[in-house]
Amino acid sequence: QVQLEESGGGLVQAGGSLSLSCAVSGRAVIFTNMGWFRQAPGKERDFVAHDRLSGRNTYYADSVKGRFTISRDNAKNTVYLQMNSLKPEDTAVYYCAIIPPEYGSRGYVSSGAVDYWGKGTLVTVSS
Repeated sequence: QVQLEESGGGLVQAGGSLSLSCAVSGRAVIFTNMGWFRQAPGKERDFVAHDRLSGRNTYYADSVKGRFTISRDNAKNTVYLQMNSLKPEDTAVYYCAIIPPEYGSRGYVSSGAVDYWGKGTLVTVSS
């Protein structure tokens, strides 16, 4: 059974930083394309970042490029999202996701393509 558990969310002032973690069980992240998405109140779930196995590189939504960094620790089977220079518009529930292999060569991935989701962690950025 595949499970993803996010942690690290909270309240932070604009300009601050947070680091989110996603502990994965039932699937080895070393062989898996991983991503982060977010959903603001009343809005759809949006792509944030993708850590691709193909070419072993990363891809980000334009809104977070240069501020957020996705990474992984294969030994801990955990994926991270480091968020710097946070803005009030970054306020959302952040979800960790397993991205199917057929989407591994893509940068942007639609939320509808995701195989597995975590339950999410709330990030609130105050102005």
